[in-house]
Formats: sequence, structure tokens, C-alpha cells
Amino acid sequence: MAEKRDYYEVLGVNKSSSAEEIKKAYRKLALKYHPDRNPGDAEAEEKFKEAAEAYDVLSNPEKKQRYDQFGHAGMGGAAGGGFGGGFGGFSMDDIFSRFGDIFGGGFGGGFGDFGGFGGSSRGRRVAKGSNIRIKIKLTLDEVVHGVEKKIKIDKQVKCHECNGKGAASEADIKTCETCHGTGMVTKVVQSFLGQMQTSSPCPTCGGEGKVISKPCSCCHGSGLEKKAEEISFKIPAGVTEGMQLTVQGKGNAAKGDGVNGDLLVLISEEPHPELQRDGNDLIYSLFVSVPDAILGCTAEIPSVDGKLRIKIEPGTQSGKILRLRGKGVPDVNGYGVGDLLVYIQVWIPKKVDKDEKVLLDKIKDSKNFKPTPSKDDKNFFERLKKMFS
Repeated sequence: MAEKRDYYEVLGVNKSSSAEEIKKAYRKLALKYHPDRNPGDAEAEEKFKEAAEAYDVLSNPEKKQRYDQFGHAGMGGAAGGGFGGGFGGFSMDDIFSRFGDIFGGGFGGGFGDFGGFGGSSRGRRVAKGSNIRIKIKLTLDEVVHGVEKKIKIDKQVKCHECNGKGAASEADIKTCETCHGTGMVTKVVQSFLGQMQTSSPCPTCGGEGKVISKPCSCCHGSGLEKKAEEISFKIPAGVTEGMQLTVQGKGNAAKGDGVNGDLLVLISEEPHPELQRDGNDLIYSLFVSVPDAILGCTAEIPSVDGKLRIKIEPGTQSGKILRLRGKGVPDVNGYGVGDLLVYIQVWIPKKVDKDEKVLLDKIKDSKNFKPTPSKDDKNFFERLKKMFS
């Protein structure tokens, strides 16, 4: 499989380009490689799709930010985008329905309304219901292990009385006389590219090809009604704060024979009382007493799978980091598991009583209690770099 080109390179823009510049660049390429201007040219069609894919990402602030941070790797998996559940799966009708309005009214609504530039009929527009966006809060345990959620939401569903047709009966649905059932009207317009034949949705039937003479008494012709519905979906292990998952077909229903919209699930993480997340690693601050740091001890620490016992070696210095491999968060794309980093901090008492002071006075001048730091002990920043390497 050929390696994907950089989206900025595809459109001929850069990261600092404005939304209008990105839109203008895409419009120019879409005009150049439109299939109606390049009939039978497979290479032009691929470039047309490639430009649409790049525009889909760079015109969306959230997708653009993720792409800028992770590149193509950040656009796949559970956070995906595009059409049909993944990038590269564009169909021509997907592109026309998604980006048709980028040309405004300059072409009589032709581009993107399934008629194209040259009158090649792409069939009547298939309506899609609107998406529903929700936010889900997850505990650290749910993030690490994945979870199945069940939610109840009010959404638009097909009317139970007319089954989404919007008419009192089949006899009340007539073929549109304006478009003769095609849902589209065609006209010839003069543009800077010359004379072109464009198609647009029929103004009489709204592109449906049919008109209703007697609306359904329940939905009043909309074909839809509000109803509470319980939806189950799985959240994979390793999701992160702000990630958006798409549950296809679980959004609002569309009128007539249209397809349902999607349920967009925005991930929010609840803070853990003891563990802090850093990417796929978890961090825990362990405080030990001065005697335990000197003599060594065992300590109990929390993890997502319960308590763990670790050994503190004699002479452990404050700031030492213990790495427990594989005890962190799984990567959402399946690239291994992070670690649990235990940050040792030696607890220095702020107050001591008279007897404790006597003991400290006895040992403070002892040879072993005089600071003799090694090179590693001095280099605090190097230790910090090791912590996150």
C-alpha cells in the first residue's frame, strides 16, 4: 500500500494557513480533478478523493490538532474520522454530500448535490439523520481495562404510526411532478469554466422525489418522533481525555429511507485520588521516613489492579524513581502498555521533640551522615529525563 502523503502537501498549504486559505486550496484542486472534467481518468479521481480526505482533516480544528501532533497515526483507531469508519474509504457520493456547500451558490448548487458538473446522475440524495454528541466520564480503572457503557438518551426515531413515511397512508404519497421522482432538477449555467450542466435538489420535494398530500397525524409529515432509547457501546482500553469515539448509526433517525446519524462520545477522565496519568504511564509519589530510606524497607503502593508491595533499598535517595513495567495504561492503538513510575520522596520532619533532637545531635557529625553526593545525585534534570524516557 502506498504511503499517504502529508495533508498539507496535498492541498499545497502549511500549518499556519487560515481556514479560508485551506478551503480555497481544496476548492481549486476539487475543480481541477472533478470526475466530470476528467471522465474515465482513475488517477484524477484518486487525487480528487485525496484532496477531500486532506480537507476533511485540516478544516476540522479537532482533527487538525490531532494530525499536527501525531500525523497519520493519530487519525486511525478509535478516534478515527473520515467516512465509513476510516480514512481512505471515501466514495464519490460521500465527498459530494459532505463538501458540496464549499462552492456556495456559484454553480447553481451543482457541486456536491449528486449531479456534479456534467450531468452524470448519481441518484437521489440519501438523507442522513443528525449526530448526537454526549460526554462520558471514566474512572482510571475503566480507562485501563476498557468498559461497556449503557446510556439512555432521547433521540429522533421513525414515527411508529407511519414508519417514517410521513404520510397517513401509501396512497397519500405521490411522485413529484417537478422532478418526476428523481429528486433532482437539471439546468445549464454559464461559468468561468464555460457552459456546464448542473443538478440540484428539486425545490418542490426537497430532493425526495415524492410529495405528501395528507401528512401523518402523529408526526405531522416529518416521519419522526422523540423517544427514549437505551444504547450500549464498548469503550476500548487506553482512551484519553478529549478523545471522541463514533458509534455509527446510533444518532437521530432521518426522514423516509434515510440513514441514522451517529452517536459521538467525548471522553472525560475522572482524577484518581492517588495515581496521576502521564500519557500511558502512571505516576505515584511515595513518601518514606528518613530511617526507612537509610535502612531500607518494604512499602505498599496502589495500582489499577490493587495494592503492590515494593522494596526500598537501603540508602535510597529522595527523588529516586522506580519503574514497574507494564503496570500503566494500555495504548489505545495496541502498541504495548505503559509503566507505573514510583517517585520516592524522603519525608523530613518539620518539628522534632527534645529526645529526637538529642539523637540527631549525636549522629549529625558522623562520617556517614555528611553529604557525599555522586555525579548522578547532583544531576537532578538528568533524573527527570530518565523518568520520562
